[in-house]
Amino acid sequence: MTYEGIDLSRHNVVTDWNKVKKDFVLLRAGGNYGGYYKDSKFESYYEACKSRGIPVGAYYDAGKDLCYSDGRDYAQHFLKLLRGKQFEMPVYIDIEVVPASMKKANTGAAIAFCEEMEKYRYFVGIYGSDISTFYSQLDLKLVQDYTLWVARYGRSPFYVKDYGVWQYSSCGKVDGIKGNVDLDRCYKDFPKLIKGVHMNGY
Repeated sequence: MTYEGIDLSRHNVVTDWNKVKKDFVLLRAGGNYGGYYKDSKFESYYEACKSRGIPVGAYYDAGKDLCYSDGRDYAQHFLKLLRGKQFEMPVYIDIEVVPASMKKANTGAAIAFCEEMEKYRYFVGIYGSDISTFYSQLDLKLVQDYTLWVARYGRSPFYVKDYGVWQYSSCGKVDGIKGNVDLDRCYKDFPKLIKGVHMNGY
């Protein structure tokens, strides 16, 4: 069975949540692009999802300086943003703009981030592009034990073979949301899995 969802940040304008008929939503909580920040829509979008029974996950924008950190400091910021909340979907580190020349450092920092999140009982994964992230910027064989959320438009992922969520479009149209929306397809029953092992605040 597959589940249809979307991912949202402050760049998306939701005009009527009651029209947003999706199986799950992944929200940008914040990140470290140009310094630590919290997404201005995170709290309100989280509450909107929870009040309507929409399974929700979150992601953290690693920014371009991931390779210069040890990953754990990013995780600690993410943990602060997630505190007091429950997530039926995984929580992810979003890796898109890190330098390919620092592949080893990127991979080490991503693993450290994930290990730190797991210490606090979070079901954590990695988001990125099929080729530019998982082929060019990370060592896939070292991170593939984490659940992967893979972006590739126009066709299914080619390089990454095992993934839980596929972001297949950035130009979707969704009732209740103004403008283009990222569309995602999930292949695993994450709410059942996460609640069953009491992670992500459950």
